[in-house]
Amino acid sequence: MDIAIVIPARYQSRRLPGKPMVAVAGRSLLERVYAIAGAVTGVSRVYIATDDQRIVDHAAGFGAPVILTPADCPTGTDRVHAALRSMDKRPDAVINLQGDAVLTPPWVVQALVDAFHADPQAGMVTAAVRCSWEQLAEIEAMKIKTPASGTMVTIDKAGRALYFSKAIIPYLRTRGEGPPPVHRHIGIYGYASETLERFCRLEQTPLEMAEQLEQLRALENGIPIKVVVVDYRGRTHGSVDSPEDVQRVEAVIAREGELV
Repeated sequence: MDIAIVIPARYQSRRLPGKPMVAVAGRSLLERVYAIAGAVTGVSRVYIATDDQRIVDHAAGFGAPVILTPADCPTGTDRVHAALRSMDKRPDAVINLQGDAVLTPPWVVQALVDAFHADPQAGMVTAAVRCSWEQLAEIEAMKIKTPASGTMVTIDKAGRALYFSKAIIPYLRTRGEGPPPVHRHIGIYGYASETLERFCRLEQTPLEMAEQLEQLRALENGIPIKVVVVDYRGRTHGSVDSPEDVQRVEAVIAREGELV
């Protein structure tokens, strides 16, 4: 399969203006994410997709190819779709790696690429981590303070998503032996090109609007989503949305070392 990685990068950010160019432990956020993408094998090309000339100029400084997209793309998914339509040779599938996913290990991205190579007929793939009881307790505590933080996913026996929610699902009536059947969703997606075209033509759906989770649009329209269960191998999950997040991510890198 011909698979591309596209990194959507928007300059305007309400909480952190110029976010892609913000320095994190000596390198910009965007350069770090581009390096993560560059460590993935089985990919034909990696692009940055943006509507801002400042990001174009910044990306040129570390040799990253850029696709200019319209300024009115409402989401990162729409920006990836716009980039796909601008490519001279359209790939069979595209991985959407968000430009702030600075702590996403390359082997997590690799798992999505490998899923497409293993099943070229897959329309959409994403990642999740199975929680331990300790991790579940941490999520439960987090949900008390910030109920909308973190997304969970339930999975069928074939590895397809049944539902995504901001609530902790499934509800556990009992707590027995072995790890709980609870998975935390990792917000990285891969799309077959035809599936992305279809997805972006669809109107928002009731469950999507209720939960504010765009992947529910796919499920509500009968588009199956393959869920790849991944292992962070002790690494801390996270992204950058605010100035405080920069300090937190720098502390993680100092403690756990560089990903790439």
